[in-house]
Formats: sequence, structure tokens, C-alpha cells
Amino acid sequence: MGRYIIRRSLFAIPTLFVISLIIFAILDLAPGDPTSQLPLNVPAEVRDSIREALGFDDPFLIKWSKWMKLMVINEPLYFINSLFGTCMVECPEDLDRIISWSSRTPAFTTIVERIPQTVWVLGIAFILGIVIAIPVGVISAYKQYSLFDNVGTLVTMVGYSLPVFFTGLLSIVVFSVWLGWFPTFYTTTHVVDWTSWESIWFQIKQMIMPVMVLSLFNAAALSRFTRASMLDNLNEDYVRTARSKGLSENKVVMTHVMRNSMIPVVTLIALQVPGIFAGAIITEQIFRINGLGQLLITSINSADIPMVQTLTFLFALLIVIFNLIADVTYGVLDPRIRYD
Repeated sequence: MGRYIIRRSLFAIPTLFVISLIIFAILDLAPGDPTSQLPLNVPAEVRDSIREALGFDDPFLIKWSKWMKLMVINEPLYFINSLFGTCMVECPEDLDRIISWSSRTPAFTTIVERIPQTVWVLGIAFILGIVIAIPVGVISAYKQYSLFDNVGTLVTMVGYSLPVFFTGLLSIVVFSVWLGWFPTFYTTTHVVDWTSWESIWFQIKQMIMPVMVLSLFNAAALSRFTRASMLDNLNEDYVRTARSKGLSENKVVMTHVMRNSMIPVVTLIALQVPGIFAGAIITEQIFRINGLGQLLITSINSADIPMVQTLTFLFALLIVIFNLIADVTYGVLDPRIRYD
């Protein structure tokens, strides 16, 4: 297992370099200028000096190599030095960093500030979706064509068919405008006072709608996938053998069938984890959540190429990492899988 993890990790390095090259090339060719946000009365020579200082007119490979150095070396060093108070290679304040064209601040500083909002809302929705989807999928498969299965199929098909932007706007109209139960938009500036029930309740209320909308969508897809995987395994020979040996139905389903059925489900869950960040774009726009999705949209609208490059590369990095985690989990779920 250890050798497999090392081998896959080493293979991920050239993969990420190719991904970074593609991302950088696409966005470098896109229209954008670091001086586009400056006032119109700024002289042309000042604009040219800014462009030269930022290396905007350098050849493509030089710009890419500089960006990769900042992304792979300087930013991790800055994080380590800031976390442990060290001056490894250079002190944090002396390290060059990826600078956002819009805010003129380090891109990672803005990203770190936005991560809690995204994880707080969308992370809870993702976990809740899994908690709901797997039991529903297992019971639906075991009780195929029952009332529970029919109702679950109807709800999941509706939840998966309706796009998030529709269910989000519908929930705002129904629960905020008509009923007045929840705030219309998420208040990002609200700081939770854990000693005040009123502050905690306000945070819960403003989270309910975005969590509900995303949980419905995530649970719908995952429960259908779980049901299909369970049905494939319920009819296998090893299930009949386990029953013939006198094992209880609960042990047959939970130990044998469910464990084997979770292998493809784990793949889907692992691929959906990066979607917490990348898929947050629509939901965060609808509910005005000041997270990574909204940051990406804002950066695209303002032609903030360094910020878009950094966010896109981080999403790609998450996909590679969680694919590795999914592959390792296969061996835990199925003893027949060997990596040596």
C-alpha cells in the first residue's frame, strides 16, 4: 500500500505540471490587463511600467515558470513560515507571492479568507447529502419496487433533474418572500457568538436554504448510484452462499453486499469533494455567499487572471488528491484488491 501511494503521488507530479501548463496557457491567451482597473487618467507610461514590473510582456514560458515557482515553492514556504514562525529560506515578508490584479493583495490570502464560508455551508451540505443518500439507496435497493423505493425514486429523480439555480431561487421565493422563515441572502459578515443563542440561531437560519438545496442535489445523484450498485451485488453468487450458510440478513446486507457496493460509490464521493469548491459557483451567486465560487466569478468578471489561475489550479489539485484517496480506499473496502 505504501509503495502504491508513493508511486501514485510521484505520477501526480507530472500530471499537475501538465494541468498547470494548460490552465496557464488558456488564461494567458484570454483578454486581460493588469492595468485595466486603474483610472483612465493614469498616464500611458505609468501603465507600461506597471505591466513591465508584473512581467506581463514576458515570453510565455518565462511567465509560466515564474508563476509555477510562486505556486509550488514560495506559497508553501510562506504558509509553513507563517504557521511555525520560522524563516525557512526567507522570512514570510520577503517572499514574492502571486498578486491579484484586482485587490493588489496576495491571491492566497484572499482565498484563505474565503475558504471558511465555502466549507461552512457547502461542506455541511455535502456531508448531509452523503448521510441521507447512502441509507436511502441501500433501503431502496433491498426493498425494490416497494412504496419506499417508489417514493425515493420520485424524489431523487426530481432532485437530480432540477438545476441548483432553479431550486435555489424557488426556495428563496417560497421560504423567504412568501413565508418569511429564512433570510433572503446569506450574511457573510455575521460573526457567530457562541454564547448567544440569537446569534447561533441566525447563523442556522441563513444556512438552511443553501444547505437544503445542495443536499437535495448531492443526495439525489448519490442515492441513485448507491441503489444501482446495491442491486448489482444483491443477485451475486456470494450473497446466496452467505445466506445458505445461515448468516443473518442484516449481516449479509451490511457486511457483504454494502461493503462491495461502496467501491463505485466511493469514487463518486471522491470526485464530488472538489465539487464543494468548484460547484459552489452557482449556489454562492444565488445566496450571496462570499466564498470561493463567488470569488472565481468576480475574478473572471474583472479579468483578474492570477486569481483565476490560482483557483483553477487548486481545484485541479483537489481532484488529483481525492482520486488518490479513492484508489486507496478501494483496498480497505475490498480485500481482493492488492496494490503490490
